[in-house]
Amino acid sequence: MSSSIIQQNPFQSMLDRFNEAADILQLHTSLRQKLQRPEKQVTVNFSITLDNGEEQNFEGYRIIHSTALGPSKGGIRYDSDVNLNEVKALAAWMTWKSAVTGIPFGGAKGGIICNPKDHSRSELEKITRAYTKALADTFGPTKDVPAPDMGTGPDEMGWLMDEFSLLHGKPIHAVVTGKHLNAGGSLGRVEATGRGVSIITLLTLEKLGYNNDKTSVAVQGFGNVGLHTALYLYEAGLKIVAVSDVNTALHNPEGINIPELILYSNLHGKSITGYPKATVISHNDLLLLNADVLIPAAKEDVITAANAHDIAASIIIEGANGPVSSDADEILKSKNITVVPDIVANAGGVTVSYFEWLQNSLAQSWPVEQVNTRLEAILNKSFADVFATALQYNITLRTAAYVLAVKKVAQTHQVNQAVAGKQNFTQN
Repeated sequence: MSSSIIQQNPFQSMLDRFNEAADILQLHTSLRQKLQRPEKQVTVNFSITLDNGEEQNFEGYRIIHSTALGPSKGGIRYDSDVNLNEVKALAAWMTWKSAVTGIPFGGAKGGIICNPKDHSRSELEKITRAYTKALADTFGPTKDVPAPDMGTGPDEMGWLMDEFSLLHGKPIHAVVTGKHLNAGGSLGRVEATGRGVSIITLLTLEKLGYNNDKTSVAVQGFGNVGLHTALYLYEAGLKIVAVSDVNTALHNPEGINIPELILYSNLHGKSITGYPKATVISHNDLLLLNADVLIPAAKEDVITAANAHDIAASIIIEGANGPVSSDADEILKSKNITVVPDIVANAGGVTVSYFEWLQNSLAQSWPVEQVNTRLEAILNKSFADVFATALQYNITLRTAAYVLAVKKVAQTHQVNQAVAGKQNFTQN
């Protein structure tokens, strides 16, 4: 089957969903075209001196999809597969995610074509600082605020903040989120995306009439998002029957002890390979397990038209960005599989990133209880709004989320244009 899988274009998947929502909203052609395209696309080219004295060149991107609702916001990923269509899609998803969650940010995303595992800590610092210098005019607390993504974390965000601050001659903590606590990071940020996925999962189960203690879950991915999602759902009484990392997929129909697996992973170089209390299965088979809930929390386009017919789960909660390609949507709908889209399900990360930005801007530090309480309140409202919209229009949760998000951004654009036109008229 794998040989028949066509390389997906995540940006096209985003456009397919956007256009469906735009049709429902009867969006004007010019406004539709404006919201389809990024406001700004920046490609940077820079080089660093490696530890062995050789010079290596790198290409990086920063895509600003929209600033209608506020400063653009979005992560930076370091990955050898980074490409322009992927970054454009991720930037747009950030726009819709912020809009549907009610956060005053636009959407952006960045990436550098590199494998972070191939580089030392000092080389990663040089890469980050060079990338920051190249984008010094793009970044800014009221312009564009980066965050961690695949292949990056608090170290990279700290280097970015430090380099940006050096270039401006003063500490500017709010230029980036996802920092270490001692560099202005927020309590609760590391686990925020996984906590958010688990909150949305539990809300979905409650809405659909499932009992937690009788619900089985398969989690694809055991990085930051997958690990915390699995842990919180395990603590809520759900049975985690499968998990996977980049090397290994594990299955135990009786349930996996997630705290024990986390301990095993920490003792074995952040790897679950060799864990004795589960059976090794293929990564593809994990997606097809007969579990109540499937949570793809790794990469985009893991569920496509090629395997959607074989999905056995009743519910899919998108922990990753874009794990279900648009060509799979109709198939999953025909199978009556409930899909909670990424722009709702994994919005915990951008929500607490907003909290971090706000704390930095106000020179405050919130206790973790305050962070988590506010996070839960925002996600509860977002989920309720999306579910109500789906019922109102008799559409899927994904389409409902896009309808809400696109409507909000479109209306804001129209208001901004009207204000700008009035100001120009007054000046004349």
